Amino acid sequence: MPRVSSLVLPLQLAETFRVCAPTVVQGAMGTLTRETCDRRLAEWSANAVRLADIEVEVVGRENVGDAPALVMSNHQSAFDIFTLMHVHPTSLRMIAKKQMFALPIMGGGMKAAGFVSLDRGDRGKALEALEDAKRVMSAGIHVWIAPEGTRSDDGALLPFKKGGFMVALQTGIPIVPVTIDGTRDVLPAKDFRVRKGQKVRITYHPRVNPADYGIEGRDALIDNVRDTIGSVLSTHR
Repeated sequence: MPRVSSLVLPLQLAETFRVCAPTVVQGAMGTLTRETCDRRLAEWSANAVRLADIEVEVVGRENVGDAPALVMSNHQSAFDIFTLMHVHPTSLRMIAKKQMFALPIMGGGMKAAGFVSLDRGDRGKALEALEDAKRVMSAGIHVWIAPEGTRSDDGALLPFKKGGFMVALQTGIPIVPVTIDGTRDVLPAKDFRVRKGQKVRITYHPRVNPADYGIEGRDALIDNVRDTIGSVLSTHR
């Protein structure tokens, strides 16, 4: 039986404030560096994995590479963020919904660190967000997006949204499909209690070159990435 804890998320929230507060200050002063952000994100994510006592298995890390990439994964739980940030071997920032940026201190820390705010309800602002993602990747940073847009209740893949794929097609930046399997067992949907001691498997698949598809092949590209992510997902149907 898993060990259920109501303390993990509050403790990780405290760690989030500890990491974000100096990031906000240094960002405002113009003294914040990418290396500092990378180090703090590594500490922050490692703390969450430790608190939840997660055993993380990584497959295919060699597929990540050093050149900029658009990382696309499924979305099972808030612990997707902690586990992927913990194991990803290069600088990684994520595209997150705008509501997260409205949170005190944490939102400011995310913005200062180079995370990208996405407003799915406003097409104009959504396009601006994708332009921001392009700029981040042009600096050599990997950008992570979950094209489902939200988590599913049962862990099965939802339909993929098209915005991230258009960025890949417009820029030629490759996609690294990633399967995250097991985080829904750590923190089930609509629950705030963490199941400690779970196993999470993260699979990095070979890079996908959007130039092989072209704009007219967008739907085929989406299907390929979705099928790839689902190929090793225990809840895929």
